[in-house]
Amino acid sequence: MEIRELTVAPREGVGKGMAKRMRRSGKTPGILYGGTSPINIAVDAREVFRIIQGHEGSTQLLKLTFAQTSDTRMAIIRDMQFDPVSENLVHLDFQEVAMDKPIQVTVALHHVGEPIGVRDTQGILEMVLRDVQVSCLPGNIPDDLKADVSGLAIGDVLTVGDLAVPEGVRVLTDRAQAVATVAPPAAEEVAAPVAAVAGVAATAAEPEVLTERKPKEEPEAEDKKGKK
Repeated sequence: MEIRELTVAPREGVGKGMAKRMRRSGKTPGILYGGTSPINIAVDAREVFRIIQGHEGSTQLLKLTFAQTSDTRMAIIRDMQFDPVSENLVHLDFQEVAMDKPIQVTVALHHVGEPIGVRDTQGILEMVLRDVQVSCLPGNIPDDLKADVSGLAIGDVLTVGDLAVPEGVRVLTDRAQAVATVAPPAAEEVAAPVAAVAGVAATAAEPEVLTERKPKEEPEAEDKKGKK
């Protein structure tokens, strides 16, 4: 894995007011833990996004350099907090790591190849899992793991146990967990015959025919009695 560098600065002030002033100046508050004691820091959010661009979903190993000093720490980003309204980055959590001690991290899955079930029988590829948890030394964190789906026919399932994993990396996610599958093609709706639809419409539109009523005879009988 490529080790990316990020410059950070210690910050003494804490609290919402200090954090707001910091963000207005283009900096984002953060904390570095995992060492002898937590350190409050400030980072440039634009630099963070530049580093993680194209590597979303995977844990990145970083070399943190403290501004105006020669102090450096190896760390990973453990959490990024965003404002729910503006979606701006508002806080970062960094974890200091030792290069000789395994850590648990998240690694993204990227599918490669075209399934035979899609190519030959118009099936639909469904990616069930987007990342896995692994354990490895910080220097062995993969950028991603490739999920080769080219051999999947309709109904086949690629599991975590089928993934090719680099040496020195141990996958912690359940080996039986599905990663991808190929579903049958969506059933097409069969349109009703036009003639049948027209016939139904004609039947519904046909007016009811009323038979002519016969004149009542009772009034006539009463008239005859009156003439007698």
